[in-house]
Amino acid sequence: MVLPLTETAFAKINLALHIRQRRADGYHELETLFAFVDRGDRLTAQQSDHDELILSGEFAPQLTVPFDNIVSQALGKLPRPNGLKVALEKNLPVAAGLGGGSADAGAIFRLVRDNYGLPADWQAKAAALGADVPACVASIACIGRGTGTQLEPVENDLAGTSVLLVNPRVPLATGPVFASWDGQDRGALPQGPASQILAQGRNDLETPAISLCPEIAEVLGELAKTSAFTVRMSGSGATCFALYTDGDAMRGAAHRLAQNHPEWWLMQGALR
Repeated sequence: MVLPLTETAFAKINLALHIRQRRADGYHELETLFAFVDRGDRLTAQQSDHDELILSGEFAPQLTVPFDNIVSQALGKLPRPNGLKVALEKNLPVAAGLGGGSADAGAIFRLVRDNYGLPADWQAKAAALGADVPACVASIACIGRGTGTQLEPVENDLAGTSVLLVNPRVPLATGPVFASWDGQDRGALPQGPASQILAQGRNDLETPAISLCPEIAEVLGELAKTSAFTVRMSGSGATCFALYTDGDAMRGAAHRLAQNHPEWWLMQGALR
């Protein structure tokens, strides 16, 4: 075991998100195309007598007290012969549709997997932490069904695509967005490789999210003025993404947006 251990908690985006119905338990049946950006939060772990979490980074003040953090919860679900002292550099905004907390938990599962192994029921343990956590463990493009925990492989012909993430720095809780969905089933997720699902898919939460956070519409409008071939909101918002055919176009768009909207959060990267 080589210490310290480091992992990136890769930002999650939903290239398409189709809501099919409300369930009796309060959750929603959905179909989504998960994808992951090659940047995100950063976790560094060292062996310790007990589990410990230290927070840093731009968005650390927005997190709950460490023992309530999903990283601490993930550590508590994974048996090991010793504790881990984890330093979490929080680079992703909170309540942003990027699965930031789920990505952090997924990174913990990878750290434990690679150095201690995971218990046989690790998938159930991951799902208990949140619907996005199972997908975030592998952090590769896949289809999610049910509440998002039933995962299927997908032909990932979008790997390496340049992506720009933009958030208006307005936190948006997931619950109210789902509650604002109009209940209309607009059809199943398309079939085919990731590019085809992206082209024919949609995000059913975009309209309800905009009703709660009008700034999303402004972000989408500004991104649409760039040379992106796809602009869409991720998850329940408020982060939006734009995909580009080359890195120069993406970097140029990021530079202009940063100048025109210095109050917005931006992250440049590529799809994994």
